[in-house]
Amino acid sequence: MTGADGTEEWARHWQYAALPDLDLLRARYVRHTFPRHSHEGYVFGAVTGGVEDVGLPGGTVHAVPGTVVMINPEVPHTARSGAPEGWAYATLYPSAQVINDIAAEVTSLRGTVGFAETRVTDPHASRLITEVHRAAEEGNALAADSLLRVLVTRLLSRHGTPLPGLTAHAGGARNAGRARAALEERMADPPTLETLAAELGTGPFALLRAFKKEYGMPPHTWLTDARVRRARRMLDAGVAPAEAATAVGFTDQPHLNRHFTRIVGVPPGAYQRERGVPRTSR
Repeated sequence: MTGADGTEEWARHWQYAALPDLDLLRARYVRHTFPRHSHEGYVFGAVTGGVEDVGLPGGTVHAVPGTVVMINPEVPHTARSGAPEGWAYATLYPSAQVINDIAAEVTSLRGTVGFAETRVTDPHASRLITEVHRAAEEGNALAADSLLRVLVTRLLSRHGTPLPGLTAHAGGARNAGRARAALEERMADPPTLETLAAELGTGPFALLRAFKKEYGMPPHTWLTDARVRRARRMLDAGVAPAEAATAVGFTDQPHLNRHFTRIVGVPPGAYQRERGVPRTSR
C-alpha cells in the first residue's frame, strides 16, 4: 500500500500464541480510514509517529506520540489520519476476560470494568504498549505477559471504572435489540429495513433511529461490522476467505476483502497467514 504522498503504508495484524486472548496490530497508514465499527474486547493504542484522529460518540480525539487511546468494548468508533504524513501506531486488543481477570486480582473494581477516559497523555504507558509488541515479536512470552499486566494495571489504577450494568429497556431499545438478534440470525440473507420493522411491529424510521441510538450506527453499518467479525472467527478456524465471504453474506471474496481491510486494517488472506492458521480441507 502507498499513501498519497508516496509514503508506503504497511500493517501487521496477528496473534502471539503464548497470549491467545490478545490481538496485536502495528501499522503505518496515510490514506487508509477505518469506518465506524466496534470491538468485542478492549483497544489500547499508542501512536508512534504522526497523528491519528479517532471519532467517538463524544467527538474526535487527536492521538499523538506519548498518548494512549483506550476504547471500551462495543463502543463504535472511526479512525483516520490527522496529519498529511499519516500515522504509525501499535495497538493491543485484549479480550474482556483478560482485563476483568487482572482487575479482579489487583484492584477493588468488580463487575465489568472499563475506562473513564478515551485519550490520556502517558508516555510510559505508551512505551509499555510498544514493548509488549517487541517482546511478542521476539518470542519472549514471559516479558510480553509481564509487560501486558503492568500496562493494564497502570491504566486500571489510574482510569478504571465499573461499566454500567444492563438496565430495563424502553420500547425503542427493545426493538433495536430484537432487530440486532434478527440480523445476526439472518446475516447471509438479511431483510429490508421495511420488512424488519414490520416484523417487529414498528416503523422503518422509528427502528432506524432506535438502532442508531442503541448501537451508535445504523443497521446496515452494524451488519457489515458483524459480518467482518464472523468472518474473522471463521478465518481463525481455518476457513478459506472465499468460503467465509459467502457464508457471512458478502457477494464474493473481493467484497469481503474490501470491507475486511477497511475495518481490520489488513486483507483477510494476510490476516490468516500472520496468525499461522492452517486451512481446513473440504
